[in-house]
Amino acid sequence: MVVISLAAAGGLAAAARATSGGSASAPRAEKSPAVRVVLPGRPGESARVTDSDQVTAPDGSTYNTIDTTFVQMMIVHHGQAIEMAALAPDRAADDQLRALAGRIGAAQAPEVAWLRGWLRDRGLPESDAAHDHADMPGMQSPADMTALTGLTGSSFDRRFATMMTAHHRGAVRMAQEVLAGGSDERLREVAGEMAVEQGSEINRIQQLGLAA
Repeated sequence: MVVISLAAAGGLAAAARATSGGSASAPRAEKSPAVRVVLPGRPGESARVTDSDQVTAPDGSTYNTIDTTFVQMMIVHHGQAIEMAALAPDRAADDQLRALAGRIGAAQAPEVAWLRGWLRDRGLPESDAAHDHADMPGMQSPADMTALTGLTGSSFDRRFATMMTAHHRGAVRMAQEVLAGGSDERLREVAGEMAVEQGSEINRIQQLGLAA
């Protein structure tokens, strides 16, 4: 399990900003080898094959398979966090936890819309049958979600805090992967901002003393 402090998460965002035009340079992990991908042509045009690290978006930016996988997976990952947060208003006993859940839902819903737009702008599908969403870092099982739905009061608060902490730590791990190997600079910046946001929320949950 990866634990990240707010300061460490801030470092991820700073690295992303530096590589997207800042004066400071940040070390980057070596990218995964490019793979061959098929790009569908426009109506009447043939498809073409290219390296995944050389795909160009309509705005001129480049992206690779690490970027695409992160976006597709994060839409589902965020979706579960939003689902969990939506349970809190009717079930949570702790006012601060209820307020935090509201902030999580309010922050992640627009991020999902942005991620969907990223895929749409590149003509990419929202999902990939090759992805196993259950294996994403921090993803909670259907049984866990069912159990959380059945709780109220302080029992809900403790279970929610534990599950959301694990869920957020998983999202930070996913952000680290795209920061290390992604090609799209704007996406890497967004991933760094997500890491900061979710690292901060982990700290808030820990301050409430509810997580196991």
